[in-house]
Amino acid sequence: MKTQTTHQTVEVRADAEGIVSHAGAHLLAELGDRVGLTAGLSAAMAPTRERRSAHDPGVVLRDLIVAIADGGDCVTDLGVLRDQGALFGAVASERTAHRAIKSIDPGLLEAIRGTRAVARERAWDAGARPETITLSIDATLLGAASEKEGAAGNYKGGFGFHPLLCYLDETGEPLAALLRPGNAGANTASDHFEVLQPALEQLPAADLDREILVRTDIGGRTHAFTQDCRAAGIRFSVGYEVDERVREATLCTPESAWQAAIDAEGTEREGAWVTELTERVDLSAWPEGTRLIVRRERPHPGAQFEVFDAEGYRHTAFITDQEGTDIAALELRRRRRAKVEDEIRCGKDTGMRNLPFAAFEHNRVWLELSLIAQELLAWTRLLCLQGELALAEPKRLRQRLLHVAGKVVRSARRTTLRLPRSWPWAQALVAAFTRLRALPAGTGP
Repeated sequence: MKTQTTHQTVEVRADAEGIVSHAGAHLLAELGDRVGLTAGLSAAMAPTRERRSAHDPGVVLRDLIVAIADGGDCVTDLGVLRDQGALFGAVASERTAHRAIKSIDPGLLEAIRGTRAVARERAWDAGARPETITLSIDATLLGAASEKEGAAGNYKGGFGFHPLLCYLDETGEPLAALLRPGNAGANTASDHFEVLQPALEQLPAADLDREILVRTDIGGRTHAFTQDCRAAGIRFSVGYEVDERVREATLCTPESAWQAAIDAEGTEREGAWVTELTERVDLSAWPEGTRLIVRRERPHPGAQFEVFDAEGYRHTAFITDQEGTDIAALELRRRRRAKVEDEIRCGKDTGMRNLPFAAFEHNRVWLELSLIAQELLAWTRLLCLQGELALAEPKRLRQRLLHVAGKVVRSARRTTLRLPRSWPWAQALVAAFTRLRALPAGTGP
């Protein structure tokens, strides 16, 4: 049988000059400089710099963050930038990057978090500020192939870590993460508040006076956590078990008390209804003003049923201290919590899946760098991109923008990055650089 091919034979030579790959990743590095992240990291890491001729450890961290945002999952991947010296300049060696990470003690880690908060305020002032503030807390499992310090078996039979994370729903920014062993509990109130506190510290001071809602799954259903939220002056929306009391109240609720759930456009959602059981279930043990809302729906094919799910419906419940008579709108805001699962999935694709160090403290630093990398991608979408690219997940951004090749041309003391004219998203990348450089002067380092 004769083998057929639809492609012509391509002659391959290694004689081009000035060509760089991953050219679009320079947008992330420049954005980090623009919002003051690089300067802040340099100031925070200054005590660890042994001599002026050495690499600035803050810049080393910035480059490592860009490499993670570009798809790297270990220190070795810093080589992607190092091999593009014409665009990224002198990039530190792996050994230098390792030293920088291992020099970060708890005090320096707090200083880095402070730098993140300042950069976030500048990004928000430049146009990334959300209209509402909704914090979603959720845990996830990270596998570990070896017995790394702090790793342990988890409830699914695996081995690794069980971090608790807090994301800002409106922008996708990861505000805080608490690294925990794989056997850490799901409903530990102290852990939930321990991740909520640094998340609130990441918000600009002026935004703390706005209404803030924190959402958790049923793992956050503890009296202590809801009381902590009340003491902090923020609203809560917490998953609630459909126990015997809720079951009886639900079955006794007349059909007229159910109203149609709504979708994101505000139209009625087919096959789903909501009702409020606040007056039918004793909630006196919870903070004053706590409400109980139940949703029933016709399940999708293959959905799991419980014994209580009679008449073909599935039921879920949550408690909240939000005000308002439109319970369908409250339930919609609750349902949007599912977005945090997508954010965590993207986070795992941005350095979180693999915690590369043996020591727990070093992995905690790596997790913090992953959060900053995710933030750079979020700010890029919010400040520099439009259309479908402004909604794209990291994988698509890398394929279309960050990993594009270009040619660096120097003439008349000017450096120009020339992108392929035929690349479908070349003009989108040019426009992104233009928008970045047009940001208000106050966002500079």
